[in-house]
Amino acid sequence: MTRAKPEDDEYWNSSKFKAFTFDDEDDEFSQLKESKRAVNSILVGDDDDDDDEDDVERVSWSGEPVGSISWSVKETASSIRSGSEQSFPKIDTTPSLSKQGSGYSLSSLFKAKSKPGAFQSFSESFSDTSSRTYAPELRKPKSEGKDFVSDLSPEETVRRMQKGRAFSLEKFRSLQDKLLLLDEAVAVYDGNIITAVLIFLKKSLSKEILFRELMARDVALRHYVHYLKEMGEQKLLVELLKALGRTEDMALMHYKEHLNIKDEGRRRDFLKSCLSLPFSQDDATHVQDHYTLLERQIIIEASDKKADGEIFKRFPRKASILNMPIITTLYYSCFYHYGESEGTFSSPSNIRKTFRISEKQYILTALGARAKLKSWFDVDSLFNTKNWLGYTKKRSPIGFHRVVDILHKNSAPVNVLQEYVNLIDDPDLKLSGALKYKCHDIVINTYRDLKDRQQLIVYREKLERDSHEYRKIQELLNNVQIRWKN
Repeated sequence: MTRAKPEDDEYWNSSKFKAFTFDDEDDEFSQLKESKRAVNSILVGDDDDDDDEDDVERVSWSGEPVGSISWSVKETASSIRSGSEQSFPKIDTTPSLSKQGSGYSLSSLFKAKSKPGAFQSFSESFSDTSSRTYAPELRKPKSEGKDFVSDLSPEETVRRMQKGRAFSLEKFRSLQDKLLLLDEAVAVYDGNIITAVLIFLKKSLSKEILFRELMARDVALRHYVHYLKEMGEQKLLVELLKALGRTEDMALMHYKEHLNIKDEGRRRDFLKSCLSLPFSQDDATHVQDHYTLLERQIIIEASDKKADGEIFKRFPRKASILNMPIITTLYYSCFYHYGESEGTFSSPSNIRKTFRISEKQYILTALGARAKLKSWFDVDSLFNTKNWLGYTKKRSPIGFHRVVDILHKNSAPVNVLQEYVNLIDDPDLKLSGALKYKCHDIVINTYRDLKDRQQLIVYREKLERDSHEYRKIQELLNNVQIRWKN
């Protein structure tokens, strides 16, 4: 082979064209990458590096390397906070929405890169287009551009919400688009999606417009009412019910606010203001009784705090009477103020008359209070009645077997128990009560009336030999005039 001339060597070495080589760094792809590196070196803050540049360590504004784990976690958290939708309560009656994907892969977490469009608002997606124009990503699939949430229709947005993919509701600016979004959410029968859209509409629409549109959408309206109840937004719920013309519901929701008032005086005044609200007849009676009861309790509490009577010394008060139920108040009155004239607010008869307490409920409550104090004379007075001939007879609206149970629980003596056991009409109940509470005379007389010799013999063995009851059974067994059945 002939040697090249010196001038040929000088031509090939000085030419802008290079000879063919097998080195990768000289191919067209490498030149394109080198061009991109040059552009990226000019742009500040662009984090779209190629996958082959793992060895390059860039620095963020905080001074930490972009590729470090701490930087990636911080950026991930900030992106989620800026773009994720507000959380909302679940509706039990509808299918639950799956958890929304984060939009971050494992590799992107350590490289501080997120999927395009994930947790981005419409404005953020628009602002990134300038940097992408100057520094396009290499080998980027064309289909990935369809993942931008800013280009989604209401149908596609709802579909992404169902699948738990990234979505943005902020792009829906006009009222028509927002209502289309709500209608699409209702059409999929998913309570979580409906509530999420309602939360967005609550933030972006005036309450007057929102209330007006919800009137024509019954399903969305029920979800919105449930959401307001769960979140405790009583004031807004009252306004909604008033706008819907549901005055009774509005009045009840307003009345419910008394639970948040701790001071008794302010609560009483609030209940008084509720009396003019448009309640139903039954509810109006309830609110009136509640106000009257609290007003009485405040008066009784103020008086009894200073009281130094014997009953208060023997049985000091263990709790305040304020905000107690009506039956508890009646029991308190029967315990500390029994026998007072009907003209006083603390009188049991006054409370019974004012709040229309039935005779049965009054007897049960007063019996428990007076039996607790071992006041057996007062117990008798509860059941003593006179007929038109002037004879006294005991009568009970609750049944004497229940009276006996209450007396026994309060440690009534045997003679008192025996008197009321003997008043039980049903023979079986009378016998079982006498056996249970050891009323021997009643048991013996019952077996005698039944002419049951065997039961008398069995019962005799349970008694002491020298007792009066034992001797009484022995005399009955020896009586030849009784014709026993067994």
